Amino acid sequence: MDGADAIDVARASRGSFSADPQSIFETWAEFGIWAKTGLTDAPREPVNFGELQCPIPAPRQLFAVGLNYGAHNTEVKRSSSAAPVVFTKFVSSISGPYDPVHHPGGDLDWEAELVVVIGRGGHHISVDAAWGHVAGLTVGQDFSERVSQRTGSPPQWSLAKSYAGFAPLGPVIVTPDEFARPDDLAIQARVNGEIVQSARTSELIFGVPELISYLSEIVTLLPGDVIFTGTPAGTGIGMNPQRFLMAGDVVETTIEGIGSLRNVVTADSELV
Repeated sequence: MDGADAIDVARASRGSFSADPQSIFETWAEFGIWAKTGLTDAPREPVNFGELQCPIPAPRQLFAVGLNYGAHNTEVKRSSSAAPVVFTKFVSSISGPYDPVHHPGGDLDWEAELVVVIGRGGHHISVDAAWGHVAGLTVGQDFSERVSQRTGSPPQWSLAKSYAGFAPLGPVIVTPDEFARPDDLAIQARVNGEIVQSARTSELIFGVPELISYLSEIVTLLPGDVIFTGTPAGTGIGMNPQRFLMAGDVVETTIEGIGSLRNVVTADSELV
């Protein structure tokens, strides 16, 4: 992307790089070197942002972090952990920035999140080196169905957050060097135009470098992996009285310098 225009990477690179995002992550270092000079004279094409699809459609690993904003922990009456609370959203839940989300029944909630995309994989990555492994940042919405989440002990976080369409991502990936401070971005969620979440990513208990380092001590991170970093206060389950999404509701998730998701809740006639 270049402002309101886009560049066809496959054509501009004469086939050296594919239009498939995953293949670009696999050669992220080489792509970065080419992009510094290869895009200068490349033809631009106007973009209809409403037609953009998920920029990370098929990561091999998707990590999610819970209870990572102090104010959110307070609203859900949970204490902060000494280490990141990690779970997964299964990759089949990934959807595009403007795709509808189908209401599965139960209590459907919203969670605005900053999402990290890994460019250079690795194991035992230090905190100081972590930003060098990041391809970019994007916007994520961690839709959650609270009834199934609270079924059983311990809670079923991964299943309750992995219904189809529960992980919209996009609309673009922005490289860290495009931000003055990539660790301090405004994040916001609106439901039907009403602001329900508003915070800054500098409020994360465990920031991006700490999360990458912690995960890589156990798991080998791979190019194109995705990390949902946690949600701030303002979720429906934390309200008094509690508030959940219904068919027809519009959820907009915005992060400064990246853009916005817009997902409309639709009814599934077999379940709702």
